[in-house]
Amino acid sequence: MQLVVARIGRAHGIKGEVTVEVRTDEPELRLGPGAVLTTDPAANGPLTIETGRVHSGRLLLRFEGVRDRTAAEALRNTLLIADVDPAELPEDPEEFYDHQLIDLDVVLADGTGIGRITEISHLPSQDLFIVERPDGGEVMIPFVEEIVTEIDLEEQRAVITPPPGLIDDSQAVVASARDDEAVEQENEA
Repeated sequence: MQLVVARIGRAHGIKGEVTVEVRTDEPELRLGPGAVLTTDPAANGPLTIETGRVHSGRLLLRFEGVRDRTAAEALRNTLLIADVDPAELPEDPEEFYDHQLIDLDVVLADGTGIGRITEISHLPSQDLFIVERPDGGEVMIPFVEEIVTEIDLEEQRAVITPPPGLIDDSQAVVASARDDEAVEQENEA
């Protein structure tokens, strides 16, 4: 199976290094020297990592055969793809690969079905499950411990305890300072 592990950013310096937007929780495993990665677009690869280093909080990579800024800049926005054994699991039991989560049934703690995970959206602050509802609609569920309380790969389900309004708009609670003031004024009257 193939997993996108990074996206190449802009060139860094004049010797062929590039910045990399890491898209894996295991960069030391997937993006180490000697790793051979396929690419999207395919015409840019495969690429073999020659060196890697962190500079000002960003991962910089140099690929074999990429020796100058022009060649490095030509790789910009290329996705780096690693071949991963589908049976391989992350080292941390609380981490999951996207392919493990796609198609899991999403249920409430009481067993009520919500839908099926069709996509994982990786945002800077958190990941989101994109869940297809039985009626064809979609709901986005933040993949945070407070909401997603259990991932059971054997039973192929994700158990959630959503706050009011996340699943059903009619249960949403509108909280604002104006509402609090109105309640206080009613209580005083």
